[in-house]
Amino acid sequence: MNKVILMGRLTKDPEVRYSQGSEPLAVARYTLAVNRRFKRQGEPDADFINCVSFGKAGEFAEKYFKKGQMVSVIGRLQVRSWDDNEGKKRWSTDVVVEEQYFAESKASFEGHKAATSAAPKQTAQDDGFYPIDESIEDDDLPF
Repeated sequence: MNKVILMGRLTKDPEVRYSQGSEPLAVARYTLAVNRRFKRQGEPDADFINCVSFGKAGEFAEKYFKKGQMVSVIGRLQVRSWDDNEGKKRWSTDVVVEEQYFAESKASFEGHKAATSAAPKQTAQDDGFYPIDESIEDDDLPF
């Protein structure tokens, strides 16, 4: 069985090309940044996974998917190899997309986009905790 399920943010807008022939086929390529569940000191926080979708799914990705958007995909792994111009063997691992979905609402995505581009980042103190706004009274909390 070869089945992959991913959810992550698009690292950039999908790149779409059309195949040559009597009926051109859309081929959309994009990369998902998928957060790692457990992180070790000094290791990256995310994996960057190449995805490719064909036909109507490729056209959908071209039209609706944008950089930074959270999407989920279901597909299969495909490993390819080829010899480059220097005769070296090259390898590529892609997820061939069978299904793709929005994983957040448009309003949530617009909010995320605005927050990451305009707002200053709040940084953790040395102990890993973020400062709390002390001006909030217990009576103001809804629970």
